[in-house]
Amino acid sequence: MQQKWYQATEVYVDSLGQNLHFYMETIEVSRLSALAFYAAGEERYKGERFYWQNREKTMTLVGLGHAYTIQNSAKDDRFDGVEKEWISLTKNCIKGQAELQPILFGGFTFDPQNEVSGEWTDFPEAYFALATYQLVLRDDKAYISVNLVTKNAHAEEQFEVLRKERDHLIHAAQVKEVKTYSKPEMINYFEPYKEQYLASINQVTSLIKEKEADKVVIARSLALQFKEQVGSQQVLSQVINEQPESYLFGLERNNLLFFGASPERLVKVEKGRAFSSCVAGSIKRGKTAEEDMVLGQSLLNDRKNGGEHQYVVDMIAETFRKNCTDMKIPTGPRLLKIRDIQHLYTPVEGQLNADATILQLTKHLHPTPALGGVPRQEAMAAIRKYEPMNRGLYAAPIGWLDAEGNGEFVVAIRSASLVDDKAYLYAGGGIVADSEPQSEYEETLVKFRPMLRALGGQLDE
Repeated sequence: MQQKWYQATEVYVDSLGQNLHFYMETIEVSRLSALAFYAAGEERYKGERFYWQNREKTMTLVGLGHAYTIQNSAKDDRFDGVEKEWISLTKNCIKGQAELQPILFGGFTFDPQNEVSGEWTDFPEAYFALATYQLVLRDDKAYISVNLVTKNAHAEEQFEVLRKERDHLIHAAQVKEVKTYSKPEMINYFEPYKEQYLASINQVTSLIKEKEADKVVIARSLALQFKEQVGSQQVLSQVINEQPESYLFGLERNNLLFFGASPERLVKVEKGRAFSSCVAGSIKRGKTAEEDMVLGQSLLNDRKNGGEHQYVVDMIAETFRKNCTDMKIPTGPRLLKIRDIQHLYTPVEGQLNADATILQLTKHLHPTPALGGVPRQEAMAAIRKYEPMNRGLYAAPIGWLDAEGNGEFVVAIRSASLVDDKAYLYAGGGIVADSEPQSEYEETLVKFRPMLRALGGQLDE
């Protein structure tokens, strides 16, 4: 285990009004299991861990412990607040070497104005963490960084303690037998606000027929009760095995784990190039390849789904035109097929303007018409009025960024929150003038399946 890089930086963090010293050391190690490294932090860092893997499987990220957290409840200014504090913290970090980049991971809640109590009570509107121990698997190489942010200008002894713990964590991940996790045992489930959800479809379609909105996304939740408390790595192992074609994520905060397998990139920035994905309009997978093809073709030809998709394409394209040059966008959608569902999909990319950043793009893109509706303000007002739950991080941006402004955020759909011996699954759909409550309800059942399967649950359909 040869040490290859060392970085020590002293930073003044304006937002905190105090001198902080930022120490970072990165070593390259033999490739190891990301989940095993995540599990190695269970005893000491439970409630302070995160997991991420991109859809291409070219980058996996694990964080254990909190060297520094950035969180706020600043409503519309929450994106700017996170960006300002992160830039201040990392302004003296070494640039130009991907291996030496500290990474900030976290998410923004869907709607900072939602105050419905439940599993998201007291969750900040923006919640991000710089891990004490940061594992990055990228391009068949593994890097582990130790991050320390402290007021102590002479933290050599403190840092040496962290180094020793890092070595213990690496050893545990590499040497201990990789555990096989069984699925949780569900004993009951219930559908919170089911009647309110069904009623909301009629209420929203009436609103749309009166030309007060074009489309509104309404979501609901499904609650599962387990025989005993369920562990984070137990759930993540199932998602990793069952949803390899999706973005995989898990974020702990205290006793809550928010996790999922999203098909939808919101925005990615790499060396000044920005990428987004328009994903809207869906249909189930077929039982045979022939049936799958017929279903996919019917989705491509369906006017309702095509209209929903075009709303998203138009909005994302407009945002990119304001923030990018050299835009590329196909003339029509193609199919994005994942295990339980297929979507209409259109990629968008462009070269970032000098003053554009990944968090500014995230701010302007959220929520897309696929998660909020059209027009945005009218749709959000309808969601606040008719949707009885608090989405929390569901359907919101979750992801990472480094000190150079590279990063990636996805839309946190196909997701759930786990709290001790209970789980809450989330799903929704776009409501337009001719939407029917029962068909929308059945569509949510399809969208529940990935997380339901990972949690060992079954519904009486």
